[in-house]
Formats: sequence, C-alpha cells, structure tokens
Amino acid sequence: MHAPGDDTEEAVVDDETEPNDRQGRAGTRSGHPRVVVGVDGSAGSRDALGWALVAAARAGASLEVVSAFPVDFYWTDPYLLDRGRVDSLRSDTGARTRELVEAVRREPGVAAVPGTGDVPAEVTVVAGAPAEHLVRVAEGADLLVVGSRGRGGIRSTLLGSVALHCSTHAACPVVVVHPSTTTGPARVVVGVDGSVPSRTALARAAEAAAERGAELEVVAAYDLPNYWSELYVVLAESLEEVQDAARRHAEAAVAEVLGEQPTVPVTVVTVRGTAGEALVQQAAGAELLVVGSRSRNALSGMLLGSVSLHSVVHAPCPVMVVHPAPGAAQEGTSSTLAGAAN
Repeated sequence: MHAPGDDTEEAVVDDETEPNDRQGRAGTRSGHPRVVVGVDGSAGSRDALGWALVAAARAGASLEVVSAFPVDFYWTDPYLLDRGRVDSLRSDTGARTRELVEAVRREPGVAAVPGTGDVPAEVTVVAGAPAEHLVRVAEGADLLVVGSRGRGGIRSTLLGSVALHCSTHAACPVVVVHPSTTTGPARVVVGVDGSVPSRTALARAAEAAAERGAELEVVAAYDLPNYWSELYVVLAESLEEVQDAARRHAEAAVAEVLGEQPTVPVTVVTVRGTAGEALVQQAAGAELLVVGSRSRNALSGMLLGSVSLHSVVHAPCPVMVVHPAPGAAQEGTSSTLAGAAN
C-alpha cells in the first residue's frame, strides 16, 4: 500500500493548454494502457475513482485523475483575478485530489483487488468546467470513468451534465458509475441487435467479463410491431416467431464476434419490450452493463441514441458506452429487434 503522495504525480492544465501539449504527454504512454477518471469530491466521483482504480489494476493500466476548479466567477470578483489566488485554488484542488486517491486506495473493496495499491496515478488539475477537459484528456485513453452525479447545481436531473457530455462526445469507451449491489454470480450484460455498434459493444463486454471472471449475458429485446391498421396483422409474424428470430440473430452475433467457442460463459436472453427497458431490467445485480452507441442517429443533433441514453440514466449498475470505430458503417437493425445498441 502506498503512503499518501508516493506514486501520485501532478500535472497542471490551464484553459489555455494547447491540444499539442496533451498529445505530447499522451505520447509518452505509447503502448501502455491508460484509464482516465474525473473527480470532484462528491460521493459519486469517489465511487467512480474506486471503480477506475480496480479497472486499471485489472488491465495493468496507469490512472490519470482529473479534477477541476471553478474560474467562471472571476468576472464578478476582481479579487479572484489575482494570480496568486488562482494558484492557491489549483494547489488546494491538487492536494485534495491526491489525498482522495490514497484514501480510496485504502477502502476495503478497492484494496481487496490485487494490484490496486500499485496502480501509478497522475493528478491533472484543470481550470473551468470539467466535461470538455475530460473528453480532451481522454483522447487516446483506453477508458474514461465518471460518476453519474457530481456537484452540479441542478439537483433534479437524473444524470449529471458531465456524465452525459462524456458519454456523448468521448472517443474511447466511457463508464458511468451508478451505485450498485452485485447479487448472485458475477455477470456482464450487453445488448445486441446485429448492428456494427452492438457488435463492438459485444466484443468489449466479453473482454470485461474475462477481466472479472464473469458470465456474459447477451440480451436481445423483441416485440410485435405496432401497426396503424389491423389489416396488417394477417401479414405479421407471431410473437413466438419474433422471439425465435431475436434469439437466432443474437446467437449468430455471438458466434460471429466471439467465435464458436467463446472464452467466457455466454447466455443469450430474449426479453419482450423496448430495448432500453429490457437492458435496465436485466442489469439488476450485474457488475456492468455495456451498450453500443450509434454516435449520430437519424435525428439531426442527436449524439447519443435513445437506448444508450436510457441505459446510462436508469441502469442499476455501472454502464459502459462503447462508440464504434471512426468510419465504421452504421448498419441497420433487423425489424424484429429493438435496437439494443441505439
């Protein structure tokens, strides 16, 4: 176990930091896995930090802990324009963040995971709103982890603005950590619908299951189409036929992505209803829910699909949003399946 500050470095990033500066620092980690986590002292960010430490230990990755201090009120208080005051705010934020890292390392649930005490952690202090900084810092990272709620002023929202922004805009997979209680055998749940994003999510979910020694539960949602006219009913498939098609499509996706003999135990589950509700239902008691994101759907301006948004907001466990690789074709889904990776 580390004494406070032993292996925690600090980097300072101002609003004026150029992207090339970040790329230069990221380049020093070439070939080495990196996990980025945002903290603000809230209970949610503490949970996110613990989750990130465990994830970094399992992956043999370094950890970059990003914390922000506010600057948007400078315009209203001339005293705060004093550079010494700004430096004090930055220094205090860095010190609090380093203390938090070492405190979370010592928490029983974190310390019990082999390697968490040895994860190299670097503290990055940023000035201003954290969301855009986190997306930028996470460029080239293997994972970005955030809490579902922070210290934001809007307490009635179901999801913090930082979590929503990162889930939408980050290029790497993003985990939004919700408070959860794992029950029964370890499970990682993933939704499939035959699309490119869902296949990407399936592959990443299998990796996560292997890291945790968990079972992979593949969920395919199905339902009868809601036709305008009852005259269409005579042409429609029966509910049993739709369910069977959903299962066959899911099993085919598993075979295509993971091979005929997957390295982790796989169970295919069909659930009647909308994909978002099915995934949230099946994720109860799971260690992780993985969803694919279409990044940009048919509705102009929508950057996160409805199913992934529903999952991120309502899931009873941590949720990983996986974006497809740039340029990947956005294939349509089968008409018999609700889009599990929307």
